[in-house]
Amino acid sequence: MPVLRVVIAPDSFKGTADAGSVARSLAEGWRAERPQDDVTCLPMADGGEGTLDAFEEAWPGSIRMPVTVTGPDDHVFEASWLLLPGPETDADADAATGGTAVVELASTSGITLLHPLRPLEAHSLGFGQAVRAALAHGVDRLLLAIGGSASTDGGAGVLTALGARFLDAEGRTVPFGNIGLGDIERVEFDALVELPPGGAVVMSDVVNPLLGRHGAVTVYGPQKGLGEGLQRDAERRLARFAQLVEDDRGTDPAAPGAGAAGGVGFGLLSWGAELVPGSAAVAGALGLADVVSGADLVITGEGRYDHQSESGKTASHVRDAAAAAGARTALVAGAIEAEPRAFDEWLALTDVDVAGSREAAAADPHRWLAEAARRLAAARP
Repeated sequence: MPVLRVVIAPDSFKGTADAGSVARSLAEGWRAERPQDDVTCLPMADGGEGTLDAFEEAWPGSIRMPVTVTGPDDHVFEASWLLLPGPETDADADAATGGTAVVELASTSGITLLHPLRPLEAHSLGFGQAVRAALAHGVDRLLLAIGGSASTDGGAGVLTALGARFLDAEGRTVPFGNIGLGDIERVEFDALVELPPGGAVVMSDVVNPLLGRHGAVTVYGPQKGLGEGLQRDAERRLARFAQLVEDDRGTDPAAPGAGAAGGVGFGLLSWGAELVPGSAAVAGALGLADVVSGADLVITGEGRYDHQSESGKTASHVRDAAAAAGARTALVAGAIEAEPRAFDEWLALTDVDVAGSREAAAADPHRWLAEAARRLAAARP
């Protein structure tokens, strides 16, 4: 029996399993059938929830750095950002300087932190506080993952943490969240902290503008609790904020990605950050192309494969990198709702001959991930 080189590079199954545990379960199933094969796990992400975990697992010597932040519900809690080692970084994180910081919005200002949702009051301040802490540590570069936002505040919370001020007619700081944007009469960016020497790269697969029918309120507002009855005023407030920032900073609210994370993309653009496709950025930082080079098979996966999966999502990006390296590709998804024709093989956990239903797959995802991988392995010659 030939020895195969297999790379397992899935995204998280959102709400069910993080990318690291998905990769480990797939590897376990494969090895149960073919223990002689060379199996490498490389958990992936697209800039949303799980990005910090993916970097930590793939980057030896990375250090979790604790930070106290104010969540989107105003509760203060302990979060973390990730320090990737640089030339002057060592195990003594308190004394180290340099390196790259990975900061994740989902774990600091994310929608999963809210119970219930706060469509008008949620904000991105906590994410900005984590970014500010990384800058205070002395990092050379920022990688900012902005998927999974709880708010539609245009990035005002982030910018406030970075030193900007948003004032009403009486010179008072306006409330956080979308609800406060309509009260802004003056913006002040004089005390805004500078970008680190290596700049700030924002990872997001969202290309929506800030405003309009493809903007943050219309497209992403409903999932954050902005029903039709709230959207008109929320859009008006966001447009007011955008005009003031554009007048002061020259930031175009129509720029691709400005609408990402409820407008955090717009806020970070006004700071001078660069927006890049999240899946590609994560893949490049984790060295996906090098890892899949020489592989016989690359297995990727995500919770639901649908028509949006071909729009630069992790599974399609991993598949394309694998195909470019001459490897066969396989997809394992929780559910498959669009035919994944560009993959050589695919399995859904909901298939009759795997878990059989969404309920069964969700109840014990790791069991069925392992079973799906075992079936893929058993099909080898």
